[in-house]
Amino acid sequence: MSLVKYAEVLGMTQSAVSHAMANLEKELGFTLFHRSRGGLTLTNEGRSMLVSIRKVLHYDEQVQQEAAKITGLMKGTVKVGTFTSVSSTWLPEIIKSMEQSYPHIRIELIEGDYEAIDRWILNGKLDCGFINVDSSSHFDVIPLKKDRLRCIVSTDHPFSKRSEISVQELKDIPFIMPTYGGYHEVKDLFAKAEIQPNIRFELMAEDSIKSMVAHNFGVSILPELLLETIPKNCVVMPLKEESYRTLGLAMKFNLSPAAKRFVEITEKWLVSFY
Repeated sequence: MSLVKYAEVLGMTQSAVSHAMANLEKELGFTLFHRSRGGLTLTNEGRSMLVSIRKVLHYDEQVQQEAAKITGLMKGTVKVGTFTSVSSTWLPEIIKSMEQSYPHIRIELIEGDYEAIDRWILNGKLDCGFINVDSSSHFDVIPLKKDRLRCIVSTDHPFSKRSEISVQELKDIPFIMPTYGGYHEVKDLFAKAEIQPNIRFELMAEDSIKSMVAHNFGVSILPELLLETIPKNCVVMPLKEESYRTLGLAMKFNLSPAAKRFVEITEKWLVSFY
């Protein structure tokens, strides 16, 4: 990204950002950024400093929030990691509840897969994030919901008339595999059944998976949260094997006051919803 773009994001002039960068590099005694026509990139020294700088910013945010708490005005920013199924189903209502209870707390959402969210919490980019509970052991994690895995097939597929299906029966038919980083509950399901699926396509976007299934290019397995809306020519059916992912909220050990409020609202909303 160019310096001009960074300045726009920060709401500052280009010269002010450039001056601040130069002062910081002078204070530290080494260069933090490579400057080129292509934009700014971190030097090796800059990458080394990134985690520490994020910690400084985090604690500064905590100080500001504690001060606001003392004066009776809860405010601050909470950075939350999420993925498609949570973003499209839970978060609109959770954020609505947050805005009603704490109108001065700002929520920032950053989407990624399990692996990315785990990494971003670890390096300080996020305060908390929704994950598969089995995907991480680095943080405090609050289990929130067991999200069952379901098979999705086209209405033109021979399996569409079935009431349920076994993983074993998926062994030789074309399969549309969801793909993402980190723990993978669908691949784990096949591994436990000692099956090598006949993968026709590997896709990251869940809507693309549903579309491929709807056009009868193969079947797939997706969590229920992603199947609340499906194409009209698709059928969702249970798996004979008990299979699910456990969704949870992973968080830093030293949450800011604003982040604690987000966690509380999330737990409260899910209890009332389910």
